Amino acid sequence: MAKVELKKPVVEEISEKIKDAQALVLVDHRGLTVAQDTELRKKLREEGVTYKVYKNTMMNFAFKGTDFEQLKDLLNGPSAMAVSTNDPAAPARVLYDFAKKAKALEIKGGVIEGKFYDAQAMSEIAAIPSKEVLLSKLLGSMQSPIANFARVINQIAEKGGAGEAEAPAAEEAAPAAEEAPVETAEAPAETAEAPAAEAEAPAAE
Repeated sequence: MAKVELKKPVVEEISEKIKDAQALVLVDHRGLTVAQDTELRKKLREEGVTYKVYKNTMMNFAFKGTDFEQLKDLLNGPSAMAVSTNDPAAPARVLYDFAKKAKALEIKGGVIEGKFYDAQAMSEIAAIPSKEVLLSKLLGSMQSPIANFARVINQIAEKGGAGEAEAPAAEEAAPAAEEAPVETAEAPAETAEAPAAEAEAPAAE
């Protein structure tokens, strides 16, 4: 079987993996122990990232005509690729976090959403939180104003209840105030009758 025919399935496999990829990061995995390699694969898998070691020539063939062709200059020495189709920052985030304790792991660079990033720039990408973390922070910030709003509404309701309790007392005072002038109005009537009596007195004389 010709070498080209042997290479074709591998190139097709790589092409299939990168077809819908939002991010691809290349690493040099030399120096990792078997235990470290197993742990790294597990952490990447948990974040939905596929990870596999391929020959540079195979990746070079598969990358041609795609955004990942920008990585051709990094295809030297042992190379493994970490690919994500969901979270663009996931490969860089997991790899850089793992490299803190596994110093042998070297991040070469990568392509994220069609743009090339070198190793230094990838470290900045790695600092971007996951979607879950961002959503959690967003929900937390949304719940805080809602809680404050509910607290204000409760305070208004409590004050409204106190105002209603005071209102009947004010209403009871109002009729009393209205009745008082009635007695005052009757008083002049008695005063008005007095002159009439005085006026009749001379007639008796």
